[in-house]
Order: sequence, then structure tokens, then C-alpha cells
Amino acid sequence: MKTEETSDFRFIQRCIQLAKNALGNTYPNPLVGSVIVHDGKIIGEGWHHKAGEAHAEVNAIRSVKNKTLLKESTLYVNLEPCSHFGKTPPCSDLIIANKIPRVVIGCQDPFEKVNGSGIQKLKEAGIEVLVNVGEVESQELNSRFFTYHQKKRPYILLKWAQSQDGYIAPEKEIRTEKKAVFLSSKEDQIRVHQWRKEEEAILIGVQTLIDDNPSLTTRWVDGKNPIRIVLDPNNRAKKNANVFTDNNASTLHFTRKSLGLKKECSASDFLNASLNVLFEQKISSVLVEGGSATLQHFIDQNIWDEARIFVAEKKLVRGVKAPEISKQIVQYSIGYTHLKNKASK
Repeated sequence: MKTEETSDFRFIQRCIQLAKNALGNTYPNPLVGSVIVHDGKIIGEGWHHKAGEAHAEVNAIRSVKNKTLLKESTLYVNLEPCSHFGKTPPCSDLIIANKIPRVVIGCQDPFEKVNGSGIQKLKEAGIEVLVNVGEVESQELNSRFFTYHQKKRPYILLKWAQSQDGYIAPEKEIRTEKKAVFLSSKEDQIRVHQWRKEEEAILIGVQTLIDDNPSLTTRWVDGKNPIRIVLDPNNRAKKNANVFTDNNASTLHFTRKSLGLKKECSASDFLNASLNVLFEQKISSVLVEGGSATLQHFIDQNIWDEARIFVAEKKLVRGVKAPEISKQIVQYSIGYTHLKNKASK
């Protein structure tokens, strides 16, 4: 690999590193970082902090102390600069206005209002543009954003804890508030609250609501609470449940009636209708913490992108069986079993 190509990749990696500073805060926008390099040295950098605020390229350009150097610099960004007026002006126009001669881009933006037009605008202005440097890493960073725009649904993460012998919970008769059975450690539970903070929404089925009455908040970490979603085809939820009475987060309660579905609709029709509403409301990621039946339905329909599974040392002998999921998918472990679905619908 040529020295210049190696340097380009390294600076795109820095863009990705910067972009991660805003994980969980930019929805529905993507995670974007940008650096500006002059004679091999970074002279400016920035990232997109929050939807409606300045984009990464704007923050990077603003951070450059000597603006005359921009005419001799390269701007790096992990996602194609926007070319349309949204809540902020087009970044491509700002790059052109500052006469930056070279731009290196991690990957093209799948959003229909951009999708190559930003790249084209830069090229038409006489700027040298190099695309798809660190493409895999750049797309992975924004897998939620890409899934939302390409598959027209939220990015789906499944999460559960199970016993060593494959049960997600003990038999209902022995589950009480005085005799709770936890299959994950306090440290793991805090980690889950961190995951909740990073996603836009959290979902459970109505049976989990009835059995456990969860709050589904991020009370153990600092950060915003996700939107709560309850799948309840037959409208069995108790109206005094925590998710309806706790005002720390909003709740979407999906029933067949609220979705305009007939009584005889299938489970898959109900799930797809729910996901369509989430897409229309621009919710781009959902952490599914439902019971075994809800989780299994996402798996059976192949509508999932990641699964994060805690496996406890204890055995339950009997109880509610854990979901069954294929292990023939990219798998690695970092304190839990982590599966990636490369062929999700």
C-alpha cells in the first residue's frame, strides 16, 4: 500500500474515532467526524454533536486557526458531505467556499437527498475527491443509519440473559418481587443501561410488561431514556404499568386497533406494521429486551441485526426456554456473546 493511501486510511480512522463521541445523541442523523490535514499534520477536527447542530465538517473548519491553510489542505470525513438544505446549510457548499482542494470520504451517504450528489457537487467544483477509504469501517460505524435508509426499518438489536442450561427465566410460580432471580451481574445490568442510552428506542412484548412491570429507563447511567415500545396485539396491558405512568420517557403502545389491523392478522403482519410505524416516525434503532416469545419472533422473521447474549454460570433446571438463534453468523465475545446477522431482512 502506498504511503498516501496508508495516511488517508489513518485519518479516516481518526474521523471514526471522533464520530463515536456522539454515540446515541445524533438520531436521526448519522455519526460523523472530520479532520483537516496540512502537510501531513492535523490542523483542525470536529464531529457532529446533535441533530440540528453544526455538522462535522463545519466544526472541523471552524477549529482551524489559520484559515489560509485550508487552500492547501485535505479534508477527511467518514460520510459523504451533505448537498441539501436541512436544519443546516450544505457542507459541500462550505468546503467549496473555503477552496479546500482535496476531500477524502469514508463512504457514500445512502440518504436519498444526498446519495452521491455531495460527491458530484465537489467534483464539479474542481475538487479532487477520493471515496470509499475505510469503507467497511465507515459503514459499520453507521450501521443503524444505513439499515434505516436501505431496509426502511429500524436497526434491531436483541438482548437477553440466559442460564447455563438455556433458560431465560425460572418458572413463573417461583418468580416474585421477594425472590427475584437475576441471570446477569450488576456490572452487566449497568452495561445494559448504557446500551439503552445509545439506542433510540427499547421494545418489549406485553407479557414482559405484565410479568415484570419494567421501567425501561437508563437510571443507572447518565443519559437520555430511550422511547419505550410495547407490542400488545390484544390490548392486555395494565394502564397503571410503569411505562405508562412514569413520565421520564415517552411510550408507544401498539395494539391491533391502534395499527388499524384486523383481528385475524398474523403475528408477522403485526410486527411488520409496528416496524413501519417506527420507520415513519424516524426511529432508526431499537433494543429488544422482550421475553423469549417476542425475541424468537424477531429471530424467526429474520428481522434482527445484532444479538447480545449474557450466559450465567447458574443453572435453572427448568423454566422459560431461551430463544434459539443460529450460531453460523459472525460471532465474538467481549463479556457476552455477540452475534451479527449479515443476511437480515
